[in-house]
Amino acid sequence: MSFMESRRDFLGKSAILLGSAAVLGVTGCAKQNEAAAMAQPEIPAHPFPCCEFDLDLAEKTGYEGYFENGCCYGVAKALLTQLADKVGYPFTVIPAEMFANGKEGYQAGSLCGAMGGALGVIGLLLPPDEARALTKELNAWYTSTALPIYNGAPENKAANTTISATINCSDSVTKFMAANGITEMKDPVRRERCGGVTGDVARKTAELLNVHFGYMAAPAPVAPAEPELGPDEYIGVSNGFGGEMKVKVTMAGDQIAKIDILSHSETAGISDPAFASIPEAIIAAQSAEVDAVANATVSSKAIMAAVADALAQVK
Repeated sequence: MSFMESRRDFLGKSAILLGSAAVLGVTGCAKQNEAAAMAQPEIPAHPFPCCEFDLDLAEKTGYEGYFENGCCYGVAKALLTQLADKVGYPFTVIPAEMFANGKEGYQAGSLCGAMGGALGVIGLLLPPDEARALTKELNAWYTSTALPIYNGAPENKAANTTISATINCSDSVTKFMAANGITEMKDPVRRERCGGVTGDVARKTAELLNVHFGYMAAPAPVAPAEPELGPDEYIGVSNGFGGEMKVKVTMAGDQIAKIDILSHSETAGISDPAFASIPEAIIAAQSAEVDAVANATVSSKAIMAAVADALAQVK
């Protein structure tokens, strides 16, 4: 800049240069962004594409995944791994680790983490109405099947399998531990059980998806085995909101001593308060007619009706 050039002229020229640089910079960024957008693969519309699942592989991967990062992660990994291998993107960028926080019933003993992993993947593959229908099938299977089925470590196999009345972690695990005399969560038999259940849920979910998408025929339905009854035990059946409900009533003389919910198809979460309080209320009142639980009226009445059916058989 010469001494004869005014400060105003200098600033004016500087503004022009800076403006040009800014325009060039913006243009360069725009081109970079455009190139990045062109390189980015297109995300498919929901629901994402499915594949045919290898049931044995899903079961084994789910079981092993439990010991890596918990039950929710195990099921998600079992399904997502096969989807990534057979379908590719976008499953290649969905980390199974995002499901790791589901273990131990999401740290609150709530929804069984294995079911959480399964339901998350089902939600990716099916539109909402179909996902809910498949979820209902999976819930019904979980609450009517003696688990675990899969066993990867025979030395830790439990003496007794159990059927959980709900899909809640605390109910499922507590019933199993009581049936096998286990008092510590770190017990290797308890851990083996949850690993087995993870494999079971992964396999059943893969099976339901295979059937839904036409990769295999639905297996022939197997009627659940009726429990062996003692001289003071009676089975009662009724219809709930989701379908059949079955209970076992144990009598002590002419008194109702115990009520076990053997199976049901009620909606998890909504029906839980009924299962938690109605059996206790019936025992306290020694009557199948008690007050229904608010917001769970249908499930409450189904429990009462099933108990009444059982009591009608008492001689």
